[in-house]
Amino acid sequence: MNGPGIRRIAAVVMAAWFCVALPAAAKVEVVGFADPAMEALYQQMIRELRCLVCQNQNLADSNADLAKDLRRKTRELVEDGKSRSEVVDYMVSRYGEFVLYRPRFTAATAFLWMSPLVLSLILIWWVLRWRRRATAAPTGYSEDDLKRARALLEESGDNGDRQPPGSAG
Repeated sequence: MNGPGIRRIAAVVMAAWFCVALPAAAKVEVVGFADPAMEALYQQMIRELRCLVCQNQNLADSNADLAKDLRRKTRELVEDGKSRSEVVDYMVSRYGEFVLYRPRFTAATAFLWMSPLVLSLILIWWVLRWRRRATAAPTGYSEDDLKRARALLEESGDNGDRQPPGSAG
């Protein structure tokens, strides 16, 4: 075998090794529940709660140590028979509203929830106002305007043949 053929084979073997070895290195947390309803509640909760140390990840997607602790605590609360609202209340009392992926609608978060609607309404109002102005603007001079301009030019002794300053001609 020549050199390039061996290199190709080595590259394929290395790529295959990485495809097999890397997924095996990933840590997968397996959580089992006796009741499928508890399993569903747990899965819902870890998708609705935010990892506090990660950038925009929920507990289900995060591998951070704090996320593992929060998943463990969520599992304990669900196994203790706590409802969704009780789990949420516990997490919010401990970590604040930031732990929620979708914050509740309160006086403190009203701006956050209402700003897209308000900004959209302002944008629609501005576009409609701009379009009305564009359509209301005159498209040209009326015949009366042209007659008046000619009369003014004749009175001043100007025949209108002058070039504006700065133009070649």
